[in-house]
Amino acid sequence: MLSFENDYSRAAHPAVLDAVARANEHLYSGYGSDELTAQAKYKIREACDLPNADVWFLVGGTQTNQVVIDTVTPAYAGVVAVESGHPNVHEAGAIEFSGHKVLTLPHHNGKMDAAELNEFCKTFYADGNYEHMVFPGCVYVSQSTEYGTLYSKAELEALADVAHRYDMPLFVDGARLGYALTATGGDLTLPDLARIADVFYIGGTKVGALFGEAVVFTKNNTPKHFLTRIKQHGALLAKGFVLGAQFDALFTDGLYFKIARNANVAADRIREALKAKGYRLTFEAPTNQIFVTLDQPTIDRLAQHVKLGFTEKADDAHTVMRICTSWATTDEEVDQLIQLL
Repeated sequence: MLSFENDYSRAAHPAVLDAVARANEHLYSGYGSDELTAQAKYKIREACDLPNADVWFLVGGTQTNQVVIDTVTPAYAGVVAVESGHPNVHEAGAIEFSGHKVLTLPHHNGKMDAAELNEFCKTFYADGNYEHMVFPGCVYVSQSTEYGTLYSKAELEALADVAHRYDMPLFVDGARLGYALTATGGDLTLPDLARIADVFYIGGTKVGALFGEAVVFTKNNTPKHFLTRIKQHGALLAKGFVLGAQFDALFTDGLYFKIARNANVAADRIREALKAKGYRLTFEAPTNQIFVTLDQPTIDRLAQHVKLGFTEKADDAHTVMRICTSWATTDEEVDQLIQLL
């Protein structure tokens, strides 16, 4: 059975597994105070071209979103996200659970529009009763989006300008950042992102790590007592060196970007085959997530041989399904899928 269900079905890249195995031969201090973690942080700062970046390692995406949003957003405020954003749809109310409402805007192929964000904030502060309302206190976007689309450098800069105009940090979820940065046609680099965003994270769980996300605060703006706040969320890993070892491996000799590019190359081949065979792409997106609208007989036929991901119902007769490649997708797997199509 083939699987293009998600981008975290394989445990980890061999270099990551080897790094963890080598770490097992030594004793390290806990909670990320070890030399492996320090080395990984140094390499990430170099890749961001930001020597003063403050880097922290957490375990998973929802956990990271909750910790960051809760610590950078005032207690009286919510986080602004598009309707399709991960905190609004697929995080089981984790943000609301921490006391912050998710304030939603319409999405445009998964993306937030800076003009709409500005109008939302302008309208909020024009209301004479705004002190009785949930303030917009943080802006959340993801790169790539839930639909595999990309923000351009100019689009992110425009969002940052609006966010800062209303005294909000811009937080960029980078669960699939490797795939976003290596996609054909993208103009955003890691140093660009470090310059524009107030805080973002580099996803490892979906890009070659066993687990782990690297949070980067870019403007000397780490929340006070951040380690304590992480622990309050139950998110402080005692064996922090396991995270450090993985990111040290991923950011050695550009491995993170090399393996991310593999997913995009595979996805590009599948997209071209879909178009050639007359399938209808739901979104034009250049990353490792491909969305295709299928009728039920086609879904039933493919389901006998390959696992795909359900996204949403398009209408009574059609469903939007996701084909997701990963850092580990092989040419042979792509060939087999194309033959099935």
